[in-house]
Amino acid sequence: MTVPSFPRSDPASPEFWEMRYRAAFTPWDAGAVPAPLRDFVAAHPPAGPILVPGCGSGHDVRFLAEAGFDVLGIDFSRAALDAAAPVVGPFAARLRHADFFAPGLEGPWALVYERAFLCSLPRRRWVEWARRVAGILAPGGLLAGFFFFGDGERGPPYPLLGQEELDGLLAGAFERTADLPVEESVPVFAQRERWQVWARRT
Repeated sequence: MTVPSFPRSDPASPEFWEMRYRAAFTPWDAGAVPAPLRDFVAAHPPAGPILVPGCGSGHDVRFLAEAGFDVLGIDFSRAALDAAAPVVGPFAARLRHADFFAPGLEGPWALVYERAFLCSLPRRRWVEWARRVAGILAPGGLLAGFFFFGDGERGPPYPLLGQEELDGLLAGAFERTADLPVEESVPVFAQRERWQVWARRT
């Protein structure tokens, strides 16, 4: 895939993502619902509302809504939500223009689904991300999804440098209950993702 030339901008800002969605440059988007998510909700149906931060084009939001779950997908990029609108179709009310770190999403949520959101954030925001997830999940609620590991600190996507780094962010408020290899990923994540589930301590 040819990488377009974009003006310099901060990945923590909506403008960074607006430019990429407008150019239809979204190499992180598989355009489909990943099998681990399907398997997880079949085996462990969330018992309450689900939040999908950085929902992008919305495939997972539609899947969860069609499965009967109370799901909300948020993104601070309006261009991302424009891309999601035809994907979610009749479930457009399950999308919201919102910043994950801003007030108004306090929940409590039963599940926060992680799909290329943490690795989209500059590392300086990771501690804030961990605190926010812990703060909006109900006791016993779950953080579940895909975590990107690798070498180096350039991004996005920004890789976790090892399991110890993720443990340092989450272990105080969470207990890891599942850790599985991911067999199929888009090229940018291939062989470097793991599916993990973290339970919010009560």
